[in-house]
Amino acid sequence: MMRAAILEAPGRMRMAAVPIPQPGPGQVRIRIEGCGVCASNLEPWAGTPWTYYPGEPGGLGHEAWGVVDAVGDGAGDLVAGERVAALSHCAFAEFDLADADAVVRLPSSLADREVPAEPLACAFNIFRRSDIVAGQTVAIIGIGFLGAVLTRLASDAGARVIAISRRRTSLDLAARFGATDLIPMDDHQAIIAEAMRLTDGAGCPRVIEAVGHQWPLDLATELVGFGGRLIVAGYHQDGPRQVSMQTWNWKGIDVINAHERDRAVQRRGMEEAVAALAAGRIDLDPLLTHHFPLDRLGEALDATRDKPGGFVKAVVRLA
Repeated sequence: MMRAAILEAPGRMRMAAVPIPQPGPGQVRIRIEGCGVCASNLEPWAGTPWTYYPGEPGGLGHEAWGVVDAVGDGAGDLVAGERVAALSHCAFAEFDLADADAVVRLPSSLADREVPAEPLACAFNIFRRSDIVAGQTVAIIGIGFLGAVLTRLASDAGARVIAISRRRTSLDLAARFGATDLIPMDDHQAIIAEAMRLTDGAGCPRVIEAVGHQWPLDLATELVGFGGRLIVAGYHQDGPRQVSMQTWNWKGIDVINAHERDRAVQRRGMEEAVAALAAGRIDLDPLLTHHFPLDRLGEALDATRDKPGGFVKAVVRLA
């Protein structure tokens, strides 16, 4: 048996003893060391019409790393004892299953390090879809974990990054990760005016919306320049959105939904992320700010929602 967290109802998590899962063909079982808490967990935590309660044991957890514990037939050359990161789906538990093609080995240089490769992979895949090059001005709306990593990737590529976020600590984080200009996300018209001042009235060739709500999407529409690219990186899962097609048409912009669902692309992003961590390109220390044991997962979700002082990302540790 193993311990697993079960989302019993909106706002209520229950710990349970459930059978340890057995890997099927092409799968491995991972003894989970830790799992990041994703902002996409918040809608099921709050309650949505499309969420089923109670959830699966370990459900919502998909940013895991740990040690391969058992290997199913046809799982390639993965062997028990290897430390890995994975894209799995029930990792708020002591063990989880993952398809072998969704598993990435961790190098010895990352031994004992927390490695939530899945959200890092999202950033690397969004960056690729953004087509950012040296000399461009990139506005990033929303500096949390994802926005901070994208700031680092864009600045490393030689772009000028304008960071826009609500909290002063988030703007300070953006500066630490390479942003050259910081705009408080408080007044719609003031943000637009400042961005236009910084770009001599041209707007930004690239704007990344990394919040997942209506207002930041509207703001991104205003900030992108003629012929530019608006990249939707925020996870919009709480209902329909309205967009100004008149503005999109008039500006002649490209709009990119940068969420990847192709397994090969997701894995490539994880491989790139692990390589970047091993090379020291990405520093996770200022990003993984709040840690919780499994039986306090509800508190981790509340922190992800409420963002207490200094919060960037919560991690649930099991080892």
